[in-house]
Amino acid sequence: MSRQQRQLRSGCSDKRYVQGDRLWIDTLLILLVLLLGMLLTSCSSKEATSGVSTQDSVMTNNTERTDTKHQYKPDTQTDTATSKQAITASDSKPIRIGFAMDTLVEERWKKDRDFFVQAAKQMGADVVVTSANSDDAKQIEQAEQMIADGIDVLVLVPHNADATAAIVNRAHKAGVKVLSYDRLVKNADVDLYVSFDNEQVGRLQADAITALVPEGKYVYIGGADTDNNAHMFKQGVFDILQPKIDAGQIRVVYDQWSKDWKPASALQHMREALKASHNDIDAVIVANDGTAGGVVRALQEQGLAGQIPVAGQDGDLAAARRIVQGTQTMTVYKPIGKLAQVTAELAIKLAKNEKIATDRQVNNGKIEVPSVLLAPIAVDISNIDNTLIADGFHTKADIYGKDK
Repeated sequence: MSRQQRQLRSGCSDKRYVQGDRLWIDTLLILLVLLLGMLLTSCSSKEATSGVSTQDSVMTNNTERTDTKHQYKPDTQTDTATSKQAITASDSKPIRIGFAMDTLVEERWKKDRDFFVQAAKQMGADVVVTSANSDDAKQIEQAEQMIADGIDVLVLVPHNADATAAIVNRAHKAGVKVLSYDRLVKNADVDLYVSFDNEQVGRLQADAITALVPEGKYVYIGGADTDNNAHMFKQGVFDILQPKIDAGQIRVVYDQWSKDWKPASALQHMREALKASHNDIDAVIVANDGTAGGVVRALQEQGLAGQIPVAGQDGDLAAARRIVQGTQTMTVYKPIGKLAQVTAELAIKLAKNEKIATDRQVNNGKIEVPSVLLAPIAVDISNIDNTLIADGFHTKADIYGKDK
């Protein structure tokens, strides 16, 4: 190959190398431009995304601030009672009251239930009612279920004043306060007791009978020994009788409790008293109108109904009819409508942890229980129209008959 040919080939080779270098540089520049474009696009996307996220956060925060009642979540560190108050105080959830009753057998307790439920509903509360049919274990089970179901306050009519202390303890562990209704729960930290002055009930009975029979042989038939009220009624009766007993004017020839307040138990006791005394009895004081019905039946069996004064209490319709007929001397009227109204109001206050002012205390064996005690009223033939009928507790037609 000639020198000229070699130079020509060398020049072509160099030219190809230069062209290759330029192609590589161009490719690199293109890649750099593409990469820069991708980076710019990514940054723009991030800025846009960041703007949407911030906007959503602001909107969410605004919603929480303006709709707190739907966003409310109680602090788990807050005590149960306080959390419960905050929730039940909300307009979106009415207060739920548990009404744990002993029995609905007697007419009186059906009235308590109806008056209480009506009063509570008028105040915006819901009421769950149970009746244990005088069964201690059943009453405890029913109360525990209501507590587990989330009631805000428990209103308790105890069957057994001692056994139901377990209900109070379990309610307090769940942050639920307990109001003892008409009957006092013993040996427990009851939050409030609402009833009538039950010793005064007994004093009214004894005052009425001793006015008619200042001297003679008396029979006393009490209520259920397990019911603290039965003991209070008896205490009131013997507050009046005891000075006369000590003076020799009155002799109590028979004194027994009636199991579970059953009229059949009182009937049997009165039969025994009449048999033991050969029907030589001057007066009978009985712990309530239901048991008084059993006493009057025993007297009727011996042809003595209407001849021996009989005192009861509760203002039952059957007792009012017996007063008109002359077979029962008197009863003690306890305005249950007022009791139910006051109790419903105070139960709601307990549920809201509001302060309740009371001027009475009753010792239940453990504490001095804050108490609200209403005044009972003695009723006989002279004032039955102005009390039981005037208050609408019974109608005139129901007591006297439709023809009167």
